[in-house]
Amino acid sequence: MTSGIATQHLLTVGIDVGGTNIRASVVDAGGEVLDTVQAPTPHSARALEDAIDRSVRELARRHPIAAVGLAVAGFISTDQSTVLFAPHLPWQNAPVAQRLTARLGLPVILEHDANAAGWAEYRFGAAAGGQTVVLVAIGTGIGAALLIDGRLYRGSHGIAPELGHLQVVPEGRACPCGKHGCWERYCSGTALADTAIEMLATDPVRSVLARDVLRDPGSLTGRRVANAAQDGDPLAVRVMADFARWLGLGLAFVSDLFDPDLVVIAGGVSSSAPLFLDEAREHYAGAVTGAGHRPLARLRTTQLGEAAGMIGAAELARAAVDAPVAGRAAR
Repeated sequence: MTSGIATQHLLTVGIDVGGTNIRASVVDAGGEVLDTVQAPTPHSARALEDAIDRSVRELARRHPIAAVGLAVAGFISTDQSTVLFAPHLPWQNAPVAQRLTARLGLPVILEHDANAAGWAEYRFGAAAGGQTVVLVAIGTGIGAALLIDGRLYRGSHGIAPELGHLQVVPEGRACPCGKHGCWERYCSGTALADTAIEMLATDPVRSVLARDVLRDPGSLTGRRVANAAQDGDPLAVRVMADFARWLGLGLAFVSDLFDPDLVVIAGGVSSSAPLFLDEAREHYAGAVTGAGHRPLARLRTTQLGEAAGMIGAAELARAAVDAPVAGRAAR
């Protein structure tokens, strides 16, 4: 299907395997998305792999595909072949790459979704040119990626960096990971709703959002809080200020750990960055160790948006195809 095509012209598929939907895109060597299909995420491993198979085959009918990369919200083995654990997907210690390679007849690699997004931003987006880059993807929780001199750092077992589960409040809010007080419980889309409810319980304020929360607390979402803050709602503005404080404090921890020159804020909440990023930068500048006596990381927001994971997974799959080709050329 791809014989005779120079590697720089190969097309690859990147797939964002989310808990709700599977999105698969054909991506060229310049990081451009050429075609996309989407399907609901099934609840069994076999059905999920069937859905991925169908998505790739549909795209392959329209494009010459050389390899496939999956961006997965979970722990991936160091050889990028096995999903060790994915809290929102039906895979556990599953050799997903091997099974899909056998079905599709194409090379398949796996990557943590935040790593895939970080790689895409480094190659084609907001992280280009950075030396030590941290991507913080803020959505339902926090995902993170670390790139050092153009290489993804995955740790000894493929799990690093789990920044969202740094404990920032001992015995704080319960986290689905089993711990309490994780950073993502105070700095995420979910946290925006939780903070609004807590604020109303301790210090009621008159506002449209407050009235709606009191009527139906379960209807509150992070997006709703952000939209209300954009409209100047007093409760929502307070919630966003609290979010900015936690983001700044977390970025100070990140800088103390890694001393990055660049931090990219991605994920769904990043679309509301004008509401919190300047204030977060001030908290970060004041909380970092050696405040006032050291350079701070530049803060940028994603350039690739929700496509970053697919673009990064496709580019990593391309690299996996290029490596053997380069090896044959060297011989």
